[in-house]
Amino acid sequence: MPTPVLDRRMKKVAVTGTKQDEERPERWLLTDAIGSTDVSINYYELGTGDTFGGGYHAHHDQEEIFYVQSGAATFETEDGDVVVSAGEIIRFAPGEFHCGYNGGDDTVVALGFGAPPNSTDVELYTECLECETVFTHHRASIIGETNISQQPAVACPECGGETQRIHRPTSV
Repeated sequence: MPTPVLDRRMKKVAVTGTKQDEERPERWLLTDAIGSTDVSINYYELGTGDTFGGGYHAHHDQEEIFYVQSGAATFETEDGDVVVSAGEIIRFAPGEFHCGYNGGDDTVVALGFGAPPNSTDVELYTECLECETVFTHHRASIIGETNISQQPAVACPECGGETQRIHRPTSV
């Protein structure tokens, strides 16, 4: 059987014709649709309270860039909150903690880029629902994966209790 050859030619797609994330319907996964091999691309339509990533995190092996087309997104960072308005762009270097969300009433429309496309070293802030311990843990990125709600739960290192991802902890 011959080895498949990657198609490096230009490719154009309509966002509405691409795969909407089944677990997070506010995100469209464009990377495969456009044939990108060196950068991940996601399109977002965030309603009030929706997040780009679901919690305060850092990719130690990937930089992330967000371009806000309309609305205003708030990013929690180690240096405090940063509002990114329509027509503005923000970059997070590898290892820089952040969590972006729509804190306003208007829909946020944005594009997110990550390079390299697959992050295998994501660090997340997590809180125990039982003893309230806050800790970080590492895992590979789950963007584009199916059944992310069935990922193994992270147990609290102090009491073994159930945990949840959180926004920027007050101690950071």
